[in-house]
Amino acid sequence: MDLRETFATNLRRLRNAKGMSQDDLAYEAEVSRSYLSQLEKGVFHVSLKIIGRLAEALGAEPAEFLKSRSKK
Repeated sequence: MDLRETFATNLRRLRNAKGMSQDDLAYEAEVSRSYLSQLEKGVFHVSLKIIGRLAEALGAEPAEFLKSRSKK
């Protein structure tokens, strides 16, 4: 299991569920849009500090980013 891929998938899912653009989320979480884009692609490692900012901006629990989704 690749945690970066899991994180990236959940980040996109949570952002889309809130109807937020990458620009909107980047602004709310105080990160650059290009950094957020790279996180959603699974390119960069994410720090706990950034997970906290993203969770707060999305109204989600930090653990939501690491939950595996079962494949059907």
